[in-house]
Order: sequence, then C-alpha cells, then structure tokens
Amino acid sequence: MTEHRVPEVWHAWLTFLGMLTMIVVGVVAYRISIQVLLMLSIIWVSLNSLYLGYSFVELKDIMSKGIADALGAVYIFILIGIVVASFLESGTITGIVYYGLDLVHPAVFLPVGLVLCAFMSVCVGTMVGTVATIGVILIGIGAAMGVPLPIVAGMVIAGASFGDKMSPVSDTTNMAAIATGTDLYTHIKAMLYTTIPTFILCLVLFSVIGMSYADQALDTDGIVAFKAAIDENFTVSIWGFVPLVVLFGLSFRRVPAEPSMISASVVAIIIAMVQQGQDFLSILGSLQNGLDVATGNEDLDRLMNRGGILNMMGVLAIALFSMALGGLLTKVGYVKSMLEGILNHIRNVVQLLAATMVTGVLASIATGQSYISIVLTAQLFNEKFAQMGLKRRMLSRTIEESTTLITPLMPWSLGGAFYSGVMGVAVFDYAPWAFLNYLNLFVGLAMAAMGMAIFRKNEPQQEGRNA
Repeated sequence: MTEHRVPEVWHAWLTFLGMLTMIVVGVVAYRISIQVLLMLSIIWVSLNSLYLGYSFVELKDIMSKGIADALGAVYIFILIGIVVASFLESGTITGIVYYGLDLVHPAVFLPVGLVLCAFMSVCVGTMVGTVATIGVILIGIGAAMGVPLPIVAGMVIAGASFGDKMSPVSDTTNMAAIATGTDLYTHIKAMLYTTIPTFILCLVLFSVIGMSYADQALDTDGIVAFKAAIDENFTVSIWGFVPLVVLFGLSFRRVPAEPSMISASVVAIIIAMVQQGQDFLSILGSLQNGLDVATGNEDLDRLMNRGGILNMMGVLAIALFSMALGGLLTKVGYVKSMLEGILNHIRNVVQLLAATMVTGVLASIATGQSYISIVLTAQLFNEKFAQMGLKRRMLSRTIEESTTLITPLMPWSLGGAFYSGVMGVAVFDYAPWAFLNYLNLFVGLAMAAMGMAIFRKNEPQQEGRNA
C-alpha cells in the first residue's frame, strides 16, 4: 500500500495560497473563466498531492467522492433554470414588477425599494436579474427625486442580496446547503433568525434616510414606459402569482425542494398557456434554452431574456469543480495542516463563528467568488462545528453571512463589476449604504453572544434530521 505523507504547514499554505493567487490574478487581471481557473487549481493541488505519495487513481477517487457530495446540486440547478423560465413565461415575474412599481412614492421610496428588490430577488433567486431590471429603474427614479445615487444603489444591493441569500431557487443558497450537508429549507429557516432582524434594521435606517427626500417630486416617465412595455407584451393579473403561492406554500410545509419547484413550474406552464397564450412547444424550448424575446424596451428585455436549463450549466460546472477541489484540500490533509493550530485555540461558539466569518470574508475578498468561498469555508470548518456539537445549519448560515453578502461589495468580483457598470455607481460608493451586507455579520455574532439562535445537536430533533 502506498505510504502517504501529511503535508507540512508550509507546504499546505504554499499550495493553498498558490491556488488563490491563480484564481485572483486570473479573474481580476485577465478575466479568465472561473471554470478554467478551477480546473487549473485542481491540477495544481493534484501535482502537490502526487509529491505527497498519492497516485493519480487515488486522487481521482478523492475528487469523485467530493463531487458525489454535490450530486444533489445537479437536480437543483437544473430545476432553478426551469423555474425561472416558467415564471417568466407565465408573467409571474413581470407581474411582480408591474404591481410593485405602483408602490413607489417619494416619502417611502427607499424602504419600499428595499422591500421590492428583496421580494423580486427571492422570487427569481438572482441578484443579477433584480439589479439589472428593477434596480436600474429605481436608480432612475432616485436620480429624478434628487436622492444621492450611492444611497439608492446601496439600497438596491441590500434588497437584492436578501433575496439571493434567502431564496430556495438561489444558486448560492443551494450551494451553501449542499456544501455543508444541510437540508435546503432547514438552512433557510436557520438564516431567518439573523437575517430578518437585520432586514428590519435596514428598513428603519432607510426609512429615516428617506424622510429627507419626502418632499421631492417624482418623475414617473421611466415607470410609465416600463409598465407600458409590459402591458403590450404580457397579460398582467393576480393569476400570475399562483406559481409563487405554490412554491412558497409547499416550502413552508417542508416539502422537499425538487417536488416544490416542479409543482410550481407545472402551474406556471399552465398559466403561460391559458393566460399568456403561449404555445406548449415554445415553452418547452424556453425551459431548455431560456427566453429570447424582443419587447422593444431594453430594461424589459434584460429582465426576460434568461432562465432555462442550459443557462445553469456554467454554475453547475463551478459547483462540481469546487466540490472536487474541496475534496482534495480536505482528504489529502491541506485543510487540517493549515488550521490545526488556529482551531485548537477556539473555545466557544462566538469564537468559532467569528473565525468562520473572517475566513469567509477573506476567501471572498481573495477570490471574488461566492461559490468558491462557500465550498472552501465549509471544508475548513465542517469538522470543528461537529466537534463543538453544533448542527450543520449553523455552519451553512454563517457561511452565507460572510460570503454571499460580501462578494457584491468587492469591485474586482464579477458581481461587483456588473452591478457597478449597470447602475453607474462605483462599488466603494454604494458599499457603505448596503447595510444588510455587513450588518448581518454583526447581528449574527451579537445574537450568538447572547445565546440566541444557536442550534446544538443535543436539542430535540425534527423528522430525524440533525442538520
């Protein structure tokens, strides 16, 4: 049997930092595809592992086992593409925007905008779609009212981040659950304990700030044009909200994510045929390739032209590569060698959460990617959370608070660069006003310090779960 050497501390850190350098330089300086960089990182870590006595066959087996832990992501990511496409076909998404824009008023512009962006992002499971559509509209309204654009952009990012973190059809939400072995809805429920208080705090802050602009005039031209484009191309009615009711109703009843998504998609397809007059075969094409429509309104086209199975394949590839890379870093012993000294000094839950958050933030800063940061942080701290008797949902919640919410504040991240370009506001200008994205960290730590929202394994179990 081949003798395997345990990587020394210097070798573990050299391998890890070499990988991070490759990713950071590749993304920031050369805009290389993250999938390619992950593949190169796997090769780099594998070469270092060969030096430790591992064979190619053994390394392949380790990566295969790492990927096996993420096989559930295959079904989830495919279904996310289907849900988004079917909700677009049924008029569900356009209905949310159409009715939501009626709520915009100068006196409550900022808090209502926050809620609108959050609800939109929860429904579609993506910050990109929310910021690129309703976010851009709110930027225009804010400019017409004289509200400083960094404040408006920060509000948009905060609201969209809430949905991206809490939505059952969000890729990062599913990634965090899968990477830590947590049931999806158990993960979302655990996040409610810290995210809802933070969101309420943000509502208060934006309400107070918004009072300064209550007497400003509202330029409705942008709203009228956008709603007119929706009216011309879609039938808007309350029936479009039925798929949402089905999705969240089944979720609250703890129906697994896959049948909940399938049921909501079936209802959306029926509504698309009956209410929108869509042909069944064209709908099936949208489920595969995403929508491809030309409405005559650029903002509406940005909202509509996405979704579909094929558009999720890039994210799925990132998930599989990340899990294979995480398997190598963990099983070969790099993680243990890097953190053994640090983890031995952690004595209580608050210290553990703080160490996890710092790691997640640093990983997000270094890589500019939520997916990689989520998997790396999960691999680094999974064993320590188990040793301290904490349920996996504690780890998954802490990871999302320090990765999903932080990457939009990084100018060199793909998300930060996109949001800045779309809204015309520099990341460092809107970051101070994206209250939710950093306050959630402090709220989570404060609640843990007070002994609140801490889930331990010796608590009574529900449905046999220990997540």
